[in-house]
Amino acid sequence: MSANNQHYETAPEDRISIAHKLIYGLGAFVNNLLAAAIGGMTIVLNLGLGMNPALVGLLGALPRLTDAITDPLMGYISDNTRSRWGRRRPYIFGGAIAAGIIFALLWQLPLGMSENFYFWFFLIGSIIFYLAYTVFATPWVALGYELTPDYHERTRLMGVQNFIGSSAYVVAPWFLAVMQANMFTDMVEGAAFLAIGIGIFTAVIGILPAIYLRERFSHQPPKEGHELDETQRPSAWQVVKENLQEFFKGFLTTIKVKPFLLLCLATFLVFNGFILISSFQSYVIIYYVFGGDTKAGAEWVGLSGTVGAVSSFIVIFLVTLLATKIGKRRAFFLAIGISIAGYLLKWFCYNPEIPWLLLIPAPLMAFGLGGLFTLMGSMIADVCDLDELQTQERREGMFGSIFWWVVKLGMALAIAGGGFLLNATGFDVELEGAQTEQTIFLMRLFDVVVPAVTSAIAIWAVYKFPITEEKAHQVREALEQRRGIAKADSE
Repeated sequence: MSANNQHYETAPEDRISIAHKLIYGLGAFVNNLLAAAIGGMTIVLNLGLGMNPALVGLLGALPRLTDAITDPLMGYISDNTRSRWGRRRPYIFGGAIAAGIIFALLWQLPLGMSENFYFWFFLIGSIIFYLAYTVFATPWVALGYELTPDYHERTRLMGVQNFIGSSAYVVAPWFLAVMQANMFTDMVEGAAFLAIGIGIFTAVIGILPAIYLRERFSHQPPKEGHELDETQRPSAWQVVKENLQEFFKGFLTTIKVKPFLLLCLATFLVFNGFILISSFQSYVIIYYVFGGDTKAGAEWVGLSGTVGAVSSFIVIFLVTLLATKIGKRRAFFLAIGISIAGYLLKWFCYNPEIPWLLLIPAPLMAFGLGGLFTLMGSMIADVCDLDELQTQERREGMFGSIFWWVVKLGMALAIAGGGFLLNATGFDVELEGAQTEQTIFLMRLFDVVVPAVTSAIAIWAVYKFPITEEKAHQVREALEQRRGIAKADSE
């Protein structure tokens, strides 16, 4: 067996218990629940309070711009915290409670106020909420990267958290129905009570990773030749100045790590290629398969989405199992390759003569996102080890925050770009089912080609990713030798 194909079994001491994997996964559920809830519940501002849809859109976008600063900053703070409770756990604990409380308060909207009042109330409240959300989410992501040093156990952990986290998107679509339940006088009151429930759940469940999980690195390992001198007491200004310098130095160092950039590129391409044309699928089904019948088309759009969502749970299990057998890179190639086949099949299966065929590509396309977010976290954890070997620093927080900021930035760009792409097809809503042949052709073409091409480029990016199982094993041995830990016998 060649070195690049060497397979190492997970040592018992590197295993994470099922209970701890589930607890970390509950953090993913809370994380995704908050993201889905604040996005899905903003419809209340329009339908319940009459706010201009354009302003509602701004309220969804403007607070996220602060993530460009707060995410990496929180990553740096978490990486460099020294406390008796560790680098991550204090922030996860406090952030979960703060995010839950602020989310509940954010939706206690007083009636009878002006549109201007609601805009500024929600904008300021959202910025504060996202700050608390970042305090929870960034250290939680970083904690997952360091829970185990084992190449395969990292994949199993990420598979469990992705499985549990994805469940939030099964619950979230019901929020609108809950807010309009008969027990409430109106949608605004429904949102207020729903937010309290979500806030309590966040505060109670979100703190569990902080209570039950243990960090492998309670503080930054000192660099060789840079031992701490406790007798030195720098001034407050010196502390601030040095921390700012270290923050920017760490940020620039992180974005220069080539293997990390390859993972960011692959994620950007797969995820945002899908998001860019996500609306196209609905338009193609409605205006091509069903000739403009929005009611029948919407039912099949929903059915296709349900098939894809259910399939994603199976995909996560399969990709996790596959990655522990053939390695993460090969599992990525296979998963994304299957999703490309699903995209290409849409050209043939979206057929007006046989509508039910449109369900066939859905489970194949689920391999894209299902495989992506199972493998990326595990591969970033491997990058963190390589980075420590090269820099003598543990920067899981910085890597995680930049990675997810890239995802969020790309999603915002993709959503905006999707509208321009639809306009490029010549689509005219006034024509209803009488769209031109060229419009239908371009809609179908973009729907198939865009995600297939972006996914293919992503395969190239991961092909260039240099950390194989053997390389990860060598890095771990070097790190443990440096730390003075006896090397584990993986034979």
